Amino acid sequence: MAIEKASRSTLVGQVVAQMEQMIESGQWSIGDKIPAEPQLMDMFEVSRNTLREGIQSLVHIGLLEARQGIGTTVKSNSNLGLILEKKIRKSDLLEVLEVRLGFEREAAQFACMRRTAEDLTQMEICLDDCKKASKTNDPFQFAQADIAFHKSVAIATHNKIFLELYEHITDALQNSIDRIMRIKKPVNFENEIHIDLFQAIKARNSQLVLESVNHYLNDAIETLSTMINE
Repeated sequence: MAIEKASRSTLVGQVVAQMEQMIESGQWSIGDKIPAEPQLMDMFEVSRNTLREGIQSLVHIGLLEARQGIGTTVKSNSNLGLILEKKIRKSDLLEVLEVRLGFEREAAQFACMRRTAEDLTQMEICLDDCKKASKTNDPFQFAQADIAFHKSVAIATHNKIFLELYEHITDALQNSIDRIMRIKKPVNFENEIHIDLFQAIKARNSQLVLESVNHYLNDAIETLSTMINE
């Protein structure tokens, strides 16, 4: 049986696949500078031209970023995240918010059934951060703490695929909301701290969980509508 020699395009594809795996696995984190060319050539056992083609492919799709004077760094850890962010930028923010909140409704239900003591501790930490930001009337800090709380609920689902999808949607949506908030007057977010949701998850009361989520679903949509229309 004749064995075909690997073509250059095949080698480039192998380099791309291996580098994607290193990024997605967290071996190369967002913001990290990738190793120097000689090291990567030895690592993948390819020529300089093949390596550069592979790197350029990842730069083109947005996983890597070539920065003059700095080098090549990791820009994103997922093709899915890039696709979703581009889609969200071109979509109606209210529609995207509804999708995100739909995820949160399901996350809260799963968290109610599957949460651990460690999950509850992390939720409490996030809620404390929300309270601190509310007292200083810092909308950006509150937004980060609030997102962290909802992510802690998603983590409590113990479903990795669900969490990945939720994180990508949330991060991309928050980037868009931040741009709006930069031109808005600070507001008091004290009433938006989800203590009732936390208590419902802690008590494993699925009905109260659903009521709590539905309550802030409507509030969140109304708040964003006001921000956009002002």
